[in-house]
Amino acid sequence: MRHILLAAALIGLAVPSYAQDKSDIVVGTITDLSGPAAVYGHAVVNAMRLRFDAVNADGGIRGRKLKLVVEDHQFQVPRAVQATSKLIRLDRAQVFVGSLGTAQVQAVLPTLRQAGVANLFPMAASRELVHAPDAISWISGSLYYDQIRAGVKWMVETKAKQAVCVMAQSTDYGEEVQQAVKDQLAQHGQTLKTVVTHRPIDTDFSAPVQRLRNAGCDLVVLATLLRDTILPMAAAKTAGWEVDFLGPSTTHDYLLAQAPGGATQGLYSVSSLVLPDRATAAPEVVAWMEAYKARFNTEPNAGAIYGATIADLAVLALDRAEGRTGMAELTRAVASIRGWRDQFGGTLQAFADGGRQGTKQAYIYQLRGPRYEKLTSEAVGY
Repeated sequence: MRHILLAAALIGLAVPSYAQDKSDIVVGTITDLSGPAAVYGHAVVNAMRLRFDAVNADGGIRGRKLKLVVEDHQFQVPRAVQATSKLIRLDRAQVFVGSLGTAQVQAVLPTLRQAGVANLFPMAASRELVHAPDAISWISGSLYYDQIRAGVKWMVETKAKQAVCVMAQSTDYGEEVQQAVKDQLAQHGQTLKTVVTHRPIDTDFSAPVQRLRNAGCDLVVLATLLRDTILPMAAAKTAGWEVDFLGPSTTHDYLLAQAPGGATQGLYSVSSLVLPDRATAAPEVVAWMEAYKARFNTEPNAGAIYGATIADLAVLALDRAEGRTGMAELTRAVASIRGWRDQFGGTLQAFADGGRQGTKQAYIYQLRGPRYEKLTSEAVGY
């Protein structure tokens, strides 16, 4: 603790108190509430609030109430860094939970490390978050890298794909997906056909789609979110180009089924998450969906499902740490979680033996009509 205090003094950060007391546990999160990923950001925060409020109504964690403080980074890295500094200095955040955005979360890790603040279950899934020797993050579910490798393997082996291409955001997330495709294709004696990149805010995809078509792609692997999944698929449909699209968990969302003109129909996605269907879900899941809609006046999307899962894991970890938020206590607590499955039926997760991601496996889905059809009865890897 002495070196953390010294580092904090040098950079002007307020160090959270790790003393076991009955004060609030201040949970910080940086997310997108007004940028291109706002539909995810709001949903994740809503689900966390719903869970934390229920915990507080039941007495909190070991007598300590959870206080969630949220900052909007608008999906911009500089704003993420500023927001993190504010949460630690002014709000005295003791732990981060559910922060959104690969580049944004990676950018704030140095600040979190200096302050000794753990980064629990962010809405980001890059290898850098969990593979670094000084990692302070834990990921719920599988990484984008693992999802894409599993998906490409399945598409090559079951759909005989021979000309695999990538459409990616020009971000760390996009680079992660590209690397996964290259690494998996190497296992099949293939190479990546071509790559087109775009900014997260781009809206015109006619030229990039034409480039992919001219390259003769028979599979386009996506590193996209919602809008930049819909628009290129719509452009391909308008151009009369029939090609398969495959994306990671960021392309696994009820909202994509509502794309105008059925633009996203047929989309393959890879995710450790199960999106519940109200007509067939278990009574407790339906009750959660109804509570979410009653509280926030909207149906839960995939972000809300992730948020609920993240919140459940965070509550479990904090409880096993006996309400303490120190790095050592939380590291031991998360490492004790094994054989855990979320209430929606996602892949089995375990963090035993120092693991920092819940699983390396995921399900393969295809969007058909209003819902995603699971194509693999069991979660698959590579």
